[in-house]
Amino acid sequence: MKRFDSPTLSNAIETFDIRPRDEGYMSMDIRCIFPELGPMVGYAATATIRARLRPAHQDQTALYQHVREVPGPRVVVVEDLDEPPGHGSLWGEVNATIFGALGCCGCVTNGCVRDLKEAREMGFHFFARGPGVSHAYVRVESAGQPVIVGGLRVRPTDLIHADQHGVLLVPREIAGELPAAAERVVAAEQSLLSWVRSSEFDADELIERRRVKH
Repeated sequence: MKRFDSPTLSNAIETFDIRPRDEGYMSMDIRCIFPELGPMVGYAATATIRARLRPAHQDQTALYQHVREVPGPRVVVVEDLDEPPGHGSLWGEVNATIFGALGCCGCVTNGCVRDLKEAREMGFHFFARGPGVSHAYVRVESAGQPVIVGGLRVRPTDLIHADQHGVLLVPREIAGELPAAAERVVAAEQSLLSWVRSSEFDADELIERRRVKH
C-alpha cells in the first residue's frame, strides 16, 4: 500500500462500499510534518497523554508493553487529553529513537511534536497539529484503548495509511484486495485524463460521460 497515496487508496476503498465516504479519515488538523518521507503504513498502538500539572508519576512502560503486542510495522496513535491539546510533547528525539527500536515507523497525535531535525534524519514519521517547544509534565494516561484523534476513532491494531494529504483508516477486511483496487482506480483516472488532454476531447461527450446516472 505504500506504493499509493492516501487519496488513491481512499477512492479505492469507496469501490467496496463498506463505509460512508465522509468517514474513515482524520481532519486536516492533523498535519504531515515530514511529507518528504512518503507514505507511512502500520498497525495502530494507541495511548492517551496529558502534559499539564505535575503528576504523581510519569511511567511509560504500559505503552512500551502495548506496542510490543501489536503486529508490525507499528504506528503509535496518541490522543492528547489536555484542553487545548499540545501543551507538552511526548514526541522528540528520545521517544522517536525508543519507539523506532520497538518497531514503530511513526506517530500520529492531536498534540505536538519536537526535535524535528533529529526525527526527520532518522526517518521517523510525525503527524501532529504542529511543533512544540516543551515536554512539560507529559505522561501516558492509558495504553491499548480506543482513542479519538482528528475526529477519527482508532482502535488497537487498526491499519493506518498516512502521507502528505492526511491520515486514512484502512478497513482490514479489504486490505488484501486494496492494492489491486487502487490500480483499477488509477487506470480509470488516467484513461479519462488521457482523453481530456487529447485532440479527441469533446465537451458534450464529457458532460455525458460525467453525468450522474439515476
